[in-house]
Amino acid sequence: MKQKTKRIYSKIAMVALVASVVFQGVPVAQAASVTSLSDVMSRLKASEAANHEIKFVTPTGLTAGQTIILTFSADFTNVTNIVHTDIDFAEGDSSNCSTASFTERTLAASPSGATWGADGDSATTVTLTSGTGTVTAGRCVRFRIGTNAVSQATGTNQISNGAIDDDDTIAISGSFGDTGTIAVDIITEDQVNVTATVDPTITFSVSDTTIGFGSLSSTAARFATGDTNGSGTDSAAAHTLAVATNAASGYVLSYNGATLTSGGNTIDVAAITNDADGTQSAEEFGLGISTNGSSTVATGYDHNSTPGNRDWAFVAGTTTTIISRTTPTNTETVSAFYLANIAGNTEAGSYSTNITYIATGTF
Repeated sequence: MKQKTKRIYSKIAMVALVASVVFQGVPVAQAASVTSLSDVMSRLKASEAANHEIKFVTPTGLTAGQTIILTFSADFTNVTNIVHTDIDFAEGDSSNCSTASFTERTLAASPSGATWGADGDSATTVTLTSGTGTVTAGRCVRFRIGTNAVSQATGTNQISNGAIDDDDTIAISGSFGDTGTIAVDIITEDQVNVTATVDPTITFSVSDTTIGFGSLSSTAARFATGDTNGSGTDSAAAHTLAVATNAASGYVLSYNGATLTSGGNTIDVAAITNDADGTQSAEEFGLGISTNGSSTVATGYDHNSTPGNRDWAFVAGTTTTIISRTTPTNTETVSAFYLANIAGNTEAGSYSTNITYIATGTF
């Protein structure tokens, strides 16, 4: 009886040993948890279509023929409309999803060789399938789903957010063996309406309000200067006018004033075209205008041209436009030049005038 019992125990021990050897020789798949999971969505508002940029580190990596499945919780809609052109898949060169440099993989509706298959294959899942392609273990991978996918073509379909509720999820699984879950919160409104008012503005300044010709001559033209002594050349403006406005249709700059006057005596106004200094021995009081901007100088006042082609004009007693523009402008500097000639019989006297400049915004 004892010998029979020993034989039974011996057989049991042998079976246990064989079983131990067999099970030790069979590899058992161990699922790993992905790390550094994130999903940057373009919108979190309920029922809005949104882009997704999903990143995670796969500890195991992928071998040929394996899959990654992204499962969106049931509140998300339009997943089934996602096609491979709405998806980008890229592998990073490190495990740091923030700093990795990503290389895009070629995608198609189904895998073939180095081309990966990608598709929204059900109401809740997007599946990526390798042909012969692999992903190195410990690398960060990136999915872009929606109109932010541009590797194959610009995506046209987006996944729509569900209603407001508790956190929705995107679960990561597949035959590659790694798993993980991302939570996102769908909310009532994800945009902040910011308002501001820009008031209509116009600024205007005159650099010098006292200018002069000095003594006029019937044998040579004189040009007004800021020191009131005058000059024989118009190499510098007598003064400048600065205009800035946000008026939608720009501004108009005009003037109003009398010609040079001494008691009852006046100097005739000028109407000079394409001439640097008018006609000596003839009475002429004229204004020329130039600008450092793109405004239009009125006909008869153009001082932007070369000296021999300059225009001089003055209209006494009438508000007259000298420059205008049809768009808003930052500060534009307008230069004013003044020409005076007299005849040999021009009455002696102290001549002066006050010219009013008016800048008007066209709002």
